[in-house]
This record gives sequence, structure tokens and C-alpha cells, in this order.
Amino acid sequence: MRRESDLIDVWFDSGSMPYAQWHYPFENKEKIDQGTAFPADFIAEGVDQTRGWFFTLHAIATMVFDSVAYKSVISNGLVLDKNGLKMSKRLGNGVDPFATLEQYGPDATRWYMISNAQPWDNLKFDENGIGEVQRKFFGTLHNTYNFLVLYANIDGYNGSEDAIVYEQRPEIDRWVLSRLHSMIAEVDQAYQDLEPTKAARAIQSFTIDELSNWHVRLSRRRFWKGELTEDKMSAYQTLVECLQTVAILGSPIAPFYLDRLFRDLQEGLGQASDMESVHLATFPAVKTAWIDLELEARMALAQQLSSQVLSLRKREKLRVRQPLRRILVPVLNEDMERRMRAVEPLILSEVNVKELQILRDGAESDVTIVKRIKADFKQLGPRFGQRMKALAAAVGTMDAEAIQQLESNGSIDVHPADGLGPAEVLLSDVEIATEDIPGWLVSSAAGVTVALDIVLDDVLRSEGTARELVNRIQTMRKESGFEVTDRIEVQLKAEKAIQQAIASNMDYIRAETLADEIHWSEVDSKEEVILDDGQSIWMTLKKVNR
Repeated sequence: MRRESDLIDVWFDSGSMPYAQWHYPFENKEKIDQGTAFPADFIAEGVDQTRGWFFTLHAIATMVFDSVAYKSVISNGLVLDKNGLKMSKRLGNGVDPFATLEQYGPDATRWYMISNAQPWDNLKFDENGIGEVQRKFFGTLHNTYNFLVLYANIDGYNGSEDAIVYEQRPEIDRWVLSRLHSMIAEVDQAYQDLEPTKAARAIQSFTIDELSNWHVRLSRRRFWKGELTEDKMSAYQTLVECLQTVAILGSPIAPFYLDRLFRDLQEGLGQASDMESVHLATFPAVKTAWIDLELEARMALAQQLSSQVLSLRKREKLRVRQPLRRILVPVLNEDMERRMRAVEPLILSEVNVKELQILRDGAESDVTIVKRIKADFKQLGPRFGQRMKALAAAVGTMDAEAIQQLESNGSIDVHPADGLGPAEVLLSDVEIATEDIPGWLVSSAAGVTVALDIVLDDVLRSEGTARELVNRIQTMRKESGFEVTDRIEVQLKAEKAIQQAIASNMDYIRAETLADEIHWSEVDSKEEVILDDGQSIWMTLKKVNR
């Protein structure tokens, strides 16, 4: 090596990047002169370089070519410690990047940094956040893939079967494919707009909330079925397509893990592709015919209602395995009622409730729901300034009819006492709460109100005991190393009251646990299972050889 003595300035060198990278004018002269590789598509640097590199690039390009030097730029923010302080040796709050990469890997680190804050914003770096990304996003992908492969191996599914056309797939599959292609459009636009944070968050939300926590969870029974039916085939093909698409969409951010996932899907499930790597795959095209906004709307309503009911259960410490009698939902319009009826079986199954009662205006009911409303000052303040207090007072006087109108339409005109005329208040400008009723729990969120009947009778308690027993048997199956298809024999010992509860639900218990025989005896095992209500059952499991 030798030192180059003909050096103008380091900023001049770096500012010549668009042409120096092509060794212009000694090579590739046409790329610059004909504009095929100039101006540069994109550059990124720290915010402290706006008067250095960014300026020099444009200064040289303007003088030599009378042109801008680049088309797009991101001015990166700073990486701060988790408290928002600049990292420094003096404060001892620096993070060793090599140690971080060694512990968490480059993909989780990169995904955390990109999904946590926009690149042009300062990032409060917290290693705990990387661990959370590992568990929630990458852990979810890992578990979903393992779930797929487990049952694919059992059924001998290898992806070689003809694809089931979209129109013939069950609604739950059409929904997730609709959401998948809506997400593809969102991610594609985010990448084009140089907003990788939006892309990462959209991919993560789809993977965790919609694919794993909704589609896969609600489809588990479809995978458990013994034979490879068309319904089960659709479940496999839909899940494979979703995972493969997520791998392609997220690969610019997590290039290593998602390449491995993509190749495992290709090799392990025989997906027809000559691609050696996800980074050689074509970006997915949006299939607009598969996007069903009405289907997405009613499924979103099912998710919203289920979330509220499950939150009420959690608040009252009522486990989901305990069946409840009914939920009551006042509807705001015909569209809401129609959508709710369409997803009623799904909601009831998800929250383990026997009946959904829909309440329309004027309809008689044994339950009266009382709502309270108050202004959200953080929302009203920026919009109305000094009028905020008068508006808040007017909002506080709204009656039940006005509250319902606001929930139905998303806005309402109120008339403050400040003499300045009416003002439009949005649903996001207020907080609507509901009062609990004896024997009921009530919740309101996002314009949806639901009341949950929490009174238990003997029949409901018996069903709850049976479901609890099923859960404990399944846990023991797993701990005993049984295969998911193994048939078993169950021996039980318990008090008479529990025996009666289990006897009335015996068919359900057998079907759920693949138990050929369940009988009462003096068990050999000391395995005591304590149910949530404090009662005990002793049991042993034995594999049945056929």
C-alpha cells in the first residue's frame, strides 16, 4: 500500500460517492452521463452530517453536473441509552455492540432498532427490548413453523397437492389471506416511502395478532383431525403461504433468520421453487381480488368483542375454561348486528360463553346498561385551546341518546355555554365508561359495549371442572412424552362431587384427550392435580397399544 498524495479533502472524496463508486470517468462513463446510475437512489447518515457529507454531495454534483446528487435521504437519529441520555465513557452507559450481537444475534437486534423508532428519531436503546422482540416476534414465528411441521409430518403433507382455490377455502382462511394481502400493500408502500419502521410493525402485528393468536389458534382443531380432508389441506396451504410471505416481506430487516425460515419451508414442505435464498425471491404481488374488507370488518369486530370479554374474565379472575351463560351487546346499527350474527359462533367459542344476546334500540331486556362520558383533555386541548373547559362541561351533560349517536356516527355537535357556537366532538375526544350491574360485568371500548353474565349454576360449574380436567390430562400427556396421536387410558380418584361433574361430561373429556377408557379406582400414582377451585384429583395415564 502507498499513500495517495493528490488529496483535496476527505469531504471531497466522500462527496464524490455517486460517481467514485463507479470509477467514473475511467469506467462506466455511460452510467453517469446517461443518468442510469445517477443521481444516487438513496443515502443515509447521522444527523450531524447535514453540514458535512450531505452538503458536499450536492455542492460537487451541482458544480460538475448541474444536478442533485441523490434522490432520497434519511438523516439518522442518535442511539441513546434507555433513559434518553447520550452514551459516553464518563457516564458508563455505553453498550458494546459486539457483545449485544453475540448475545441476541443480528436479526433480533436489527428488528428491535428498526421497529422501535423511526430511523430519523433518536432511539432509546434498551437490551430488554431485544429480548422481548426475540420472544414475541421471532419466538412466535418459530413456534408457528414448528406447529406446522409437527402436523404436516403426521399427515404426510408435503405441499405437492393442487392448491385449493381461494373461493373454496373456509372463511377463516379467506380472512387471513385478505389480511395478508392488505398487509403486503401496506408494507410495500412503507418500503417505497423509506419507512421501514412502519413495515416492521405491520409485519410483526400480522404475525403475532392475526396469524398466530387468531388464525392458527382458531384452526387448531382442523389440524387435529385424523384424515387429510380438503378443509385441513386448506389450513396447511394457507399457513404455508402466510409464513412464506412473511419471510419475504421481513427479509430486508432480518436477513438471516427469515432466509432460514424461507429455505426450511421450501425444503421441508416441498414448495415448488428454484430459489436458493429468500433474497432472490420476487416481492409478493397484491391480489386485490383476495382482499375482502367486509370480511375483515366483521372479523375485527369478533376480535374486539372477544378481547373485551376476556379482559372482563381476567378482571374477575374467571378462567376461560369456565363456561359462562351469556353476553349482551347493544348494537349501534344494522351493519353491526349483521356482522355480529355472522361471527357469533366464533365469538362464543373463543370466550366460552353459551349465548350472545344482541340488544337493539327500544328492545326489552332484563339488563340496563348505564354509560358515563367525560372529555379527554389531551385530545380536546390541542384542537380547541381555551374552549376546552366549556366543551368538557358540555360533553359531561350528554344523555344516553347523545352518547349512542356519538358512538354510531363517530362524531356529534355539542353546544358549549361559551356563546361561540357549536363544536364537533369526535369519538376519540372522549372516554366512555360503563357501570357494572349486579351479576354482570360491563366494558366499553372503541364504540363497542358488552355485558358479561358471571352468575354460575351447577351445570356450568360441572362443565368448568371437566374442561379443567382436560387441560391437566393434556399437560400430563405432554410431560409423559406421549405422541399427539397416542390413545390413552385414564385412572382417576376424587371426591364424589367431582365424580358427578366429570360423569356428566364424559364424552367431551374422552374426545378431547383421546382417552379410550376413563374409570375410577385407587390409583397407584401420587400425582395430585389441584383444580382452580381448590379440589383435588389423583390420576394416572397409560398408553393404549392397538
